[in-house]
Amino acid sequence: MNEIENTQVAAVFEQYPIHIQEKLLFLRQLILDTAAETDGVETVEEALKWGEPSYVTKKGSTIRIGWKKSIPNRYALYFNCNTKLVETFREIYRDTFKFEGNRAIVFDDNAVLLIDELKQCISAALTYHTRKHLPMLGL
Repeated sequence: MNEIENTQVAAVFEQYPIHIQEKLLFLRQLILDTAAETDGVETVEEALKWGEPSYVTKKGSTIRIGWKKSIPNRYALYFNCNTKLVETFREIYRDTFKFEGNRAIVFDDNAVLLIDELKQCISAALTYHTRKHLPMLGL
């Protein structure tokens, strides 16, 4: 697991319930691993945006991960709602994932994650500005 260097991000992770913290840390590592495996992604910046851990690349769109007290049995991968990302994911993975509007893939806390499919979504977000002109984002 890659160490969290940003102390503000680390503090946010520590505020989550332990079982959610583990799931969000898994998503964090999946984002970082996918970035390392994706052509054209040089670095990933980890920061807080809207109070949530966020990941952005030079040629990508921000990915946030989070959990809300108001929906304690669910957590999510958030994407910029002004992109075609979630719209495209919904078209391709409508029977695979649950979505929240045009901004998130949501997971029940007991859900089994489909890693390969998630990595495709993450990779598309991390390289969004190089693929936004492609039909279905090249997925």
